[in-house]
Order: sequence, then structure tokens, then C-alpha cells
Amino acid sequence: MKKVISMLVVVLLLLMAFAGCGSAPASKGESGNSQNSSAVSSKVSSAATDSFENKELNIAVFEGGFGSDYWYGIVEAFEAAYEGVKVNMQISPTIGDTIRPQIAAGDIPDFLVLNGASYEVITSLILEHGLLDITDVFEGKALESDEALKDKILDGLLDSSVCSPYGDGKIYQAPLNGAPGGLVYNAALFQENGWEIPATWDEFFALGEKAKEKGIYLLTWAGIYPGYLQNAFLPAMKSAVGEDGFAKITSYQEGSVIDTEALDILKLFERMTEEDYILPGTVALNHTQSQQELLMDHVLFIPNGTWIESEMADAPRADGFTFAMAPAPAMKAGDTRYVQVAMETMSIPVAAKNPELAKEFLRFLYTDQSVAMFAEKANAVGATKDSIEMAKSYISESMYNMYSVFNEENVKSAVLSFDTQAQGSKVSLDDELWSPVADVVNGAMTADAWAENIENAFTQIRSELEAAQ
Repeated sequence: MKKVISMLVVVLLLLMAFAGCGSAPASKGESGNSQNSSAVSSKVSSAATDSFENKELNIAVFEGGFGSDYWYGIVEAFEAAYEGVKVNMQISPTIGDTIRPQIAAGDIPDFLVLNGASYEVITSLILEHGLLDITDVFEGKALESDEALKDKILDGLLDSSVCSPYGDGKIYQAPLNGAPGGLVYNAALFQENGWEIPATWDEFFALGEKAKEKGIYLLTWAGIYPGYLQNAFLPAMKSAVGEDGFAKITSYQEGSVIDTEALDILKLFERMTEEDYILPGTVALNHTQSQQELLMDHVLFIPNGTWIESEMADAPRADGFTFAMAPAPAMKAGDTRYVQVAMETMSIPVAAKNPELAKEFLRFLYTDQSVAMFAEKANAVGATKDSIEMAKSYISESMYNMYSVFNEENVKSAVLSFDTQAQGSKVSLDDELWSPVADVVNGAMTADAWAENIENAFTQIRSELEAAQ
């Protein structure tokens, strides 16, 4: 099989779950849109509306951290813009459980927004080639301009293996959002001390020396959930080895880790341990405990994502604390730095009864009206390039700061993913990639041994894939 959902299952579901808890839900009961629906309806001609013979659209939506108010509002706006159209929406935190039997019975929704635990339904549809090719939606014009819709989308999303799971250059999933993950820090602390964000690892460690003088450690993370490290250290690997080198890692090629600069990234943990840059006790912390250490200015950085703001909304913090985000440093000055992107996705089943209206609904979700409503009602930033500026007046300073990492010089966004493993694989890449860090930090394992374990896991994965052919 070609590249199919090239995110290893554990990491992919983790990313989707992280994206799903990315913002606090808006208050319930607001069903209308404060943005005037005429903003888009004026762009929709009666001829365009009349071109849809079937004006009934059935959609299924996962209700996660973004809440439900946006979806009720955008459905109302779509119906107002397209006269005679009726949208039937099912929305629930357990939507996957609701629609599985419906799909099995052939009663398939026209449009799916399934994330979090419900994403397993999408995984199954991808493996069964059950999602519609929606490349034409993005190659075609945006609703509000003559610009190709794909040119409005944040770079790095549509060509990712999440949106293009078969490696054929075609798009089967559309990004709802593109939330950055990286090194989260307190902007107020940096401003107070006149510290600059390190662009290289040498600058990173130099900053660590300055922080030590104030009794502040350089790094912590959720030690008992080490998958959080991917938000900084997968981008660091890609920066270190380059696009081609990282493609070798994600396709499990021999020597792609142990014989490359990827090993240097693993060795950073040894250096941070030996030179006392890691917050003591990190390997035993959970996610909220490690995040609390950041909020109290006990540490400079934590690998994390934008969900940290809502997750820690009621937690005590240092005076003036304001979240911001930095990309992982590069090995050399001037090298590209990458920002890990977690996104929730939207799709149209091949068996949809009304695929053309579903495509129009998808186009509608990328209008300025929709992007503004997403910010207002979900406290979230959409997947278009101008979403962050459009959302600025609705989202918090912290959220704006974190999304602004995309605008940093020489920084690229990337959905970092691995090729599929053989069905029933006995290898957990999450265990091999991140769990050993505790042993490295405790001195029970060297980074070289860690790299050897990863290489051995890659060997077994290649063997399993060969046997499955």
C-alpha cells in the first residue's frame, strides 16, 4: 500500500486529540452569528444556489474543545446564504459511536468533521478508500475571490500526508485549523529580562546559563506522557537532517537516525542532563504538573501546543504571565526551523448522497465570515493564511502570540508524520521514540543506545511491511 495516513497511529491520534482540546468552548445557547450573513450571501448568486438539485445536506461533527456554537452559527449562515438549503447536523462528543452503525447501514453523512476518538472512523474510511477526492475544491476558486482556494490555506497543510494520505498528490481531507506546537514560554519573563528567543541550539544553551543565574531551569515536559516532546524534537530533527533526511526517517530507512544529525538531537538530552538544564523530577510529572512549573517561572520552555492556555485557565501563575511560542532551534544559524502543526480535519465520504453541496459547504467554511466566526465563537484560529490576523480581535493575547510563531523569519509549518506500519505491527513507535528519554535523563541509557533501539524498531517495521506485501 502507498503512503496511507502517514502518521503512526498513536502519534496521529495524539495530535488530533491535542488539536481537539485546543480551545475553551464558547458559552452554550448562542445559536446565531453576530457576523451579518449577508457578508457571504451577497457573493452567492441565485444561479449558484439553484444549481444544487438536492438542497439537503447531512453533516456529522465531533464536539470537542471548540464547542458547538460555531457549528450552529455557520450552519445558520450557510442556510441564509443559500436559499432553500437545509442542513441536518448531528453534533456530539461521541459522534463516532453515533455514526458507525449508520455508516454500516449505508446511511452515510455527506460531510464529516470527526476528530479526537471519532477519528478512528476516518482512519477506517481512508484504509477502505472511502473518502472523496476533493482536490478540485482547492484547485478551484475561493468563494470570495478569483484566488485558488489552495493558495489561501496555510503552507504545509494540504500537501501533508494527513490531507493527502495516499501519496498521489490528491487531497482527501481538508484542514479545519492548523494549531502550532513548539516551545511554549512566558513572554513577560523574556521581556522583563531582555532575553531573545534562541534560533540555534548554542543560543539555547547560552540562554540556559543566564536562566540558571536566576534559579530558572531551561526545560521541562510531561515526563509520564513523553509524546509531548514531539512538538519540539521532531521539528528539530527535520531541521537538522533536512527534508530528504527526514523523509528517510519517516519511511524507516536504515541508518536514518544513528548515522545522521538526528542522533545529535537525541544527544541534546544527555547534554541538558549533564549540565543541569532540565527541571529536577521532570520524568515523573504529568501534563498539568509540568505546565504549572512553566506558569510559576520555574522553567523557561515546555514542548506543548496552543491547548495549554485553556487547559491551565484557572491555574495560578507568575504576575503578568503571557503565553508565547518559539520554534525548536536549528543546529546552525540560518537553517530552516519548523513548527509542528496539529490539525482537525473535514472530509466527504465517497458514498455521500449530496457531494456537490458538501463541497460548497466546505468552500463556505473558508470564507472570511466563517474564519471570523470560528475565532469569535470557538476562540480558535482557522487554517487560512490570514486567519490569525482576522482572529486577533476575538482571541486572547496569549493565543495570538502562540499562533504568531508562523510569522517568524525562516520558519516553516509542517505536519510531521511517519509512513503507515503493517496492520497488526508489534512495534509502538511512540514507545521507541519518546519513552526512552526518561532512561537517558536518569543516566540508565545513552543517546547512542536510544538511537540503536529506534533503528532496531525500524528494521522490524520494514520486515513486517515486506511480509505484508
